[in-house]
Amino acid sequence: MPTSDSLSASWQAPPVEALASTHKKRILVVDDHALVRAGFRQLIDRTDDLEVGGEAGTAAGALELAMAEEFDVVMLDISLPDASVVETVATLRRRRPELPILIVSMHAEEQYAVNLLRAGASGFFPKAGEARDLLEAIRTVGSGRKYISPSLAEALALEASGNAPEPPHRKLSNREFQIFVQLACGKTVTQIANEVHLSVKTISTYRTRILQKMDCSRNADLTAYALKHNLMG
Repeated sequence: MPTSDSLSASWQAPPVEALASTHKKRILVVDDHALVRAGFRQLIDRTDDLEVGGEAGTAAGALELAMAEEFDVVMLDISLPDASVVETVATLRRRRPELPILIVSMHAEEQYAVNLLRAGASGFFPKAGEARDLLEAIRTVGSGRKYISPSLAEALALEASGNAPEPPHRKLSNREFQIFVQLACGKTVTQIANEVHLSVKTISTYRTRILQKMDCSRNADLTAYALKHNLMG
């Protein structure tokens, strides 16, 4: 009969690579529709390398979970009821700078893409896309790379080549774009100042600059532009 010493000597721990390959990346799914979250969960949990580790229906819930648990990717819906996607991405990036964020959008994604990539998003995926492409997008951002869909890549290439005009909101800096969206949603200068922890005077200066860059004269013009270009998320 083999002794415990001989058993210990003959047993070898599995290679580190083998252990690593069994680790599933944990995905935080953020969408205010429970049925949509259930659909994402069903798709993701079927894979061998991904799993839904948490769900949230609001930006506040997403931030709370992201700070309390470990995730490898956040799937963030572009429209949440309690905060704009720009604010949510900026806050997540400040609190968890290493956590990749994949924006899931039902809008014309090129409208938001440049600004949100600058804000720290790792990629975009249209809700009308194929399931296999969504899994590819999750794996791409989870590996530390950027993901943009072929349709978005084509739109950005057209702009870069000069064959498509650059929309005015692309001229805004990331902070200007964040404040532009808040103004377009009807928030006052004082409300925005309190939310982003800047002075009312600073926000007023940003507002003046935004109106000039957007060739607008009042907040209502910003709202009309944002509605036309699906930027109210």
